[in-house]
Amino acid sequence: MPAGLIALALGGFGIGLTEFVIAGLLPEVAADFHVDAAAAGWLISGYALAVAVGAIGLTAAVTRLPRKGVLLGLMVLFIAGNAVSALAPDYATMLTGRVLAALCHGAFFGIGSVVAANLVDPARRARAIAIMFTGLTAANVLGVPFGTLLGQQLGWRSTFWAITAIGVLALIGLALLVPRDAGRPDSTADHGLRSELRAFRSGQLWLSLTATVLGFGGMFGAFTYIAYTLTGLSGFPAAAVPWLLILFGLGLFAGNAVGGRFADRSVDGTLLVVLAVLAVILVAFALLAALPVAAVIALVLMGAFGFATVPGLQLRVLRSAEDAPTLASGANIAAFNVGNALGAWLGGLAIAAGLGFASPLWVGAAMTLGAFAVIAAAAAARNRRFRSGRQRSTLAPVSNGRPTIRG
Repeated sequence: MPAGLIALALGGFGIGLTEFVIAGLLPEVAADFHVDAAAAGWLISGYALAVAVGAIGLTAAVTRLPRKGVLLGLMVLFIAGNAVSALAPDYATMLTGRVLAALCHGAFFGIGSVVAANLVDPARRARAIAIMFTGLTAANVLGVPFGTLLGQQLGWRSTFWAITAIGVLALIGLALLVPRDAGRPDSTADHGLRSELRAFRSGQLWLSLTATVLGFGGMFGAFTYIAYTLTGLSGFPAAAVPWLLILFGLGLFAGNAVGGRFADRSVDGTLLVVLAVLAVILVAFALLAALPVAAVIALVLMGAFGFATVPGLQLRVLRSAEDAPTLASGANIAAFNVGNALGAWLGGLAIAAGLGFASPLWVGAAMTLGAFAVIAAAAAARNRRFRSGRQRSTLAPVSNGRPTIRG
């Protein structure tokens, strides 16, 4: 395994920790800044919106720059944002620090995916992307519980100082371990913004982005309200939820690794199987949520199959925009976050409509089936185009104007 992948994973760990640990510290932060829960919630939703903006806008601004240098610059921005949060004297400054850190999130994973894929041979690219995203899953499994505990014991600012230190370590690792030319565009090609935008003419790319929104949004929409499901339907006490979420995180970790391995063999085949199974799991979870043991099993499987889609979805986008992958990769990171927001919104609407705490699971299953249909349609279109291209390639004109079959 190239050492550069370890540095990318460490950066992903820090970024994932920044995104998710705030949820466990919101009461402390809100009390410190004398704001209500709704205002404190903007430290999460504002972060997500900034991720989507940075994933496209910031990535578009750096398409001509060497990718290693861009990654280093993004990590400096990440360090600065978390240091601002740790030092924030008021709520507005804290939100500013969150936005600064979030701007690097989408661009880091988008550009980092391209770099990771170029550190290995083509047959192992999905696994390389999965290794980078391992940092994100490890943040959920280990980082969030311990980061929350640290903040509760030593004050929430200590958690952000710890994240800042992780950012410094990741910066050093990227500088030392990622090759200077990693992911550098071919010098004979035009890799400016215009070239990157041309990739968005591809119907396959738009289908891939749609599948990301629906597939990941389906899982995340169900996960957003999982604490209510576990306590309101499964009967677990609130104190058990953090430990159950560690099990969910272990599922994420395993699904990410296995999904990357199988996606290298067949991207579309893997996505179709994983999305179909995920839909079944969400339906089963909704039906069996009142049974504690079944709920725990479904929770772990939801995490495993939900995150098993990530390497395949990211690799499919890279292949759909092979000549200019950087902006498309960033757009897919934005699509993940759009899916998060859409799934959470639809799940919230279902609960508000009086459909109960199992309703987000039904919403998630419907979105996942939508993603399955999109991938199936995209795969069929790609196969038709491939067969049509092969048929045309076997025809050659002759002097009498009639085609002949080669070979």
